[in-house]
Amino acid sequence: MSEPYQTKPGVKIPSHESSLPKRFYKAVDVVALDESFAVHLDGRPVKSPAKRTLALPTRALAELVASEWEAQGERINAPTMPATRLCFVALDLIPDARSATVAEVTKYASTDLVCFRAPEPPELTASQAAAWDPVLAWAEDSLGAHFVAATGLMPIHQDPVALQRVMQRAGELDDWRLTTLAHVTAVCGSALLALQLLDGKIDGEQAFALSTLDEHFQISQWGEDHEAADRLARLRTELVTMGEVLRALDAAPAA
Repeated sequence: MSEPYQTKPGVKIPSHESSLPKRFYKAVDVVALDESFAVHLDGRPVKSPAKRTLALPTRALAELVASEWEAQGERINAPTMPATRLCFVALDLIPDARSATVAEVTKYASTDLVCFRAPEPPELTASQAAAWDPVLAWAEDSLGAHFVAATGLMPIHQDPVALQRVMQRAGELDDWRLTTLAHVTAVCGSALLALQLLDGKIDGEQAFALSTLDEHFQISQWGEDHEAADRLARLRTELVTMGEVLRALDAAPAA
């Protein structure tokens, strides 16, 4: 058996942080354009990966993005900038992928997290019903979409009319809100929770709690390891920020 790889004495393995791009700016500002707002770094506008100026529809959203750039230390760590990443997607990718994005959200609704219930133990089934039944009631009242819940792992054949209602609602959204809806849907595994967040029925903290109910039940039974804790922390940050993005989009676009 070969010897495990070892570095030579005095040779340092580059850390993850050292591989990140260095912060190249000092000042971060929000600048009003004709009908939008840009984030400037030392007087220059932030550009998307496709080299488009990051023009945002409201000052509140621009300030949220600016706060992420301001919060960076000596290195720029993109995973800590969820609002910025989301806006890049909305600007560069969604305009040419609207139909596919709407279809993906609808597909999630057909296997929505809140419709799949555990057969046991009783404590978990009761928690799921208490947390998720109101989501289904909201979908019926607000969307005219009747979704059914079932136990086990067998496929649930949801009413095509309910799925059509979700598709219609998603298709009506502008690129910014559709991007946010799709991202929250994927993070939560639930189009219905994402639609509730979109409509202000729940906030990001509630979306996190509702979408990780099973994980938190398991933690209460068996304890939490560091890997699971890190994952949940990332999910919470993403969902709280997505809630902030939606509220920023709803803010008046005043200069």
